[in-house]
Amino acid sequence: MIDASDKHLSQRELAGQLAARGRVDLAVAEFRQLEQQGKTEAAAAGYEALARAWAQGSQLLRAIVACKELLRVDPRHTRTQAFIANLYARYSTPPLEGTGDTVSAELDLLPEREDPVAVPIFSMLYRDAFVALLEAVDVRVYGIGQPVMREGDPGASMFFMVEGRGDVMRLLEGRGPQEGPVVDGWVFGEMALITEGPRFSTVMPSVPSVLLELTRARLAELSKRHPLVERVVQAFCRKRAADNLLRTHPIFSPLRFEQRRLLAREFQLHRVPAGTTLLTAGTMGDALYLLLRGRCTPYHVHPDGRESPYPVLREGDVFGEISLMLDKPVTAMVRADVPCVLLRLDRSAFERHIYNQPGMRDALMQIGAERLQRTARLLADR
Repeated sequence: MIDASDKHLSQRELAGQLAARGRVDLAVAEFRQLEQQGKTEAAAAGYEALARAWAQGSQLLRAIVACKELLRVDPRHTRTQAFIANLYARYSTPPLEGTGDTVSAELDLLPEREDPVAVPIFSMLYRDAFVALLEAVDVRVYGIGQPVMREGDPGASMFFMVEGRGDVMRLLEGRGPQEGPVVDGWVFGEMALITEGPRFSTVMPSVPSVLLELTRARLAELSKRHPLVERVVQAFCRKRAADNLLRTHPIFSPLRFEQRRLLAREFQLHRVPAGTTLLTAGTMGDALYLLLRGRCTPYHVHPDGRESPYPVLREGDVFGEISLMLDKPVTAMVRADVPCVLLRLDRSAFERHIYNQPGMRDALMQIGAERLQRTARLLADR
């Protein structure tokens, strides 16, 4: 460990050596030693140099942690926040009102996450909103085995993994033993910012980890002053969910990467109250749905009015695709049991991007016919 009290090293030189090591926890510990010795000005200078070095080295999340430490020591300090915002904010001034769709489309065009400069949400803001978001996030440190969040617990925040590693486990309702892991630069828990509901998974650090946390309450407060922040968060949630669906669902597997990327822009977040009928038997389906939050029941209505329910639809389930694939009327009703948040892909987008692709029609017809047969068997058993 470098001695922070070494008089032969300037704070800038010390910060440079610490930044090169890339360990936020060790770097912050060095300058906190100076604080404990009463050398707050020296500590502040060290945090500032550290934040600038990481920002210039395309390590935004680490730079934010150092900047947060600087603000803790000197709340009036603003120049480093402005420096980082000038490097990373996408806009210098607020975009024109009514450009939410433009922002959403631009988010789809951001480089993939291996680009170290593009950081979700931060990278789509203008400078003042960027600074406000930097101030709104909190630094969290977790030890090995100390859960960042637990599956089934109420969710009220999202996280940016600054450094470390977290194993992702999904054990409830037969979801499977494990997904992940969450590593440096990853973002997770974002659905908790746009809707209330239980966590989908547990994230358990396997090494000491440093994260940034943004709570729903902070986002609501922040969005009153900077409405673009909420639009960007919603666009990020929509894109993340659409990307996951396009990558994992069999009806999208024949599409090339660029085709999936274009299709992802067509999905829209859709909120409905409890009791809403999403699909009506006997009518042509107007959309494919991915259930993000809530619970829906598909059911068959018999001539005498009696209802026969099918298995309940839960978060992550897709419905409405059979009517689109077979170009036939919907076979079952689907009703929202509770307030729901869904991704919706309308019929015109489905036909434009999927159904008209060479070879897709036959593949979709086969998948749709197989699912329709399974539905018929379920109905016969009742």
